[in-house]
Amino acid sequence: MTTVRRGAAALAAAAVLGTGFAPAALAAGSTSPSPSADLPAGLYGTGDPTYDGVWRQSLALLAQDTAGVTPADQAVAFLTGQQCADGAFAAYRPDPSAACDAKTKPDTNSSGAAAQALAALGGQDTAVTKTVGWLKSVQNNDGGWGFYPGDASDANSTSAVIGALAAAGEKPAEVTSKDGKSPYDSLRTFALPCSGDDGGAFEYQKGTPGFIADSTAAAVTAANGRGLVVPPATGTGGQDAECGSGADLADAARNGAAYLADEVAETGHLDTPPMPGAEDSDPAPDYGNTADAVVALSAQGVPQQAAKPLDWLKENGASWAEQAGPAAWAQLVLAAHATGTDPRDFGGTDLVAGLNATGPAPKSGASAQPNASGSEAAGEEAGDDDGGSLTTWWIVGVFFIAAVGVGFLFSGRRKTQG
Repeated sequence: MTTVRRGAAALAAAAVLGTGFAPAALAAGSTSPSPSADLPAGLYGTGDPTYDGVWRQSLALLAQDTAGVTPADQAVAFLTGQQCADGAFAAYRPDPSAACDAKTKPDTNSSGAAAQALAALGGQDTAVTKTVGWLKSVQNNDGGWGFYPGDASDANSTSAVIGALAAAGEKPAEVTSKDGKSPYDSLRTFALPCSGDDGGAFEYQKGTPGFIADSTAAAVTAANGRGLVVPPATGTGGQDAECGSGADLADAARNGAAYLADEVAETGHLDTPPMPGAEDSDPAPDYGNTADAVVALSAQGVPQQAAKPLDWLKENGASWAEQAGPAAWAQLVLAAHATGTDPRDFGGTDLVAGLNATGPAPKSGASAQPNASGSEAAGEEAGDDDGGSLTTWWIVGVFFIAAVGVGFLFSGRRKTQG
């Protein structure tokens, strides 16, 4: 799964930048690129951080914080050093001393994730305030955000910013555009009615197919005022989420949760969308979005509907994370946290040890127990498949930037001629 996502992102980036791209990167089972010898100190993962350095670092720090781990100073310093002068964050700045420019263009997803991580760690109020200020300055008239400033709003980017605003102590409903629209107003426009295809889900952008599970998980979480970290749900959660009228955002969030619950009800996991033109085959499990769905269902207050995908992740998630790297470990830790599950005994695996092994040794709170494979550094031994953090949240933005910028039509996770 990670290979496909990396391939999609690299293909889109190649289209934007006019660079070459090796089709083998899309092949199942292809090996990850050799780690760069010039990776900065403090970075989690050994893969090329060009497209996800800030994202994977932010997720790793957030997950450690939920597990009571105090990260290494150099890990925090890497993230703070990535901030642009105006407070924004790009996906990765190879030379933090150089000003942010077209080659290191700031985006809302990296900025939103970084703000959440720095707010959680504490002691970074100035940096968080600057990032939130930048995010407010690039809000669209409809109240939402696109991946890059000026892009049309999308559910994923708007959700990432809602999470940042909430983490910084802001009230997202009161952050309005010059037209008086809030992020919640924008988010509501992506909700689909219960009738028709993908009933109850949130689409990425209005009229844009694909990425439904990803955008729905993000939107349900954000509609509940939450970001990447969702506190454990209390009690039984009451009734299951069911698709209804969608009259307001709260109802739309309930519909989105019902969509996710229905999608995981049979197998316990979400599936990757089929690739156009590919031979018929059984769909592959989508580990990352399944973890995000667990978080979303917990945020919605229906933890009983998150139980089956949580159990599936306990059984299957560790092998994915060992190959995928820090953000994958982090997503599992965050899913465990949202459900009140011990991340140090997640189906027999110590997720915290696996995450810690992909970066600098924490200052405190490190796990001492080995994970299921018997090695405290299983993530490192298995090979860090380009950081594992090119989750669809980031790729969706690049995907559609490429589609618009060079005239190609992307559908699902494969490029086809437009």
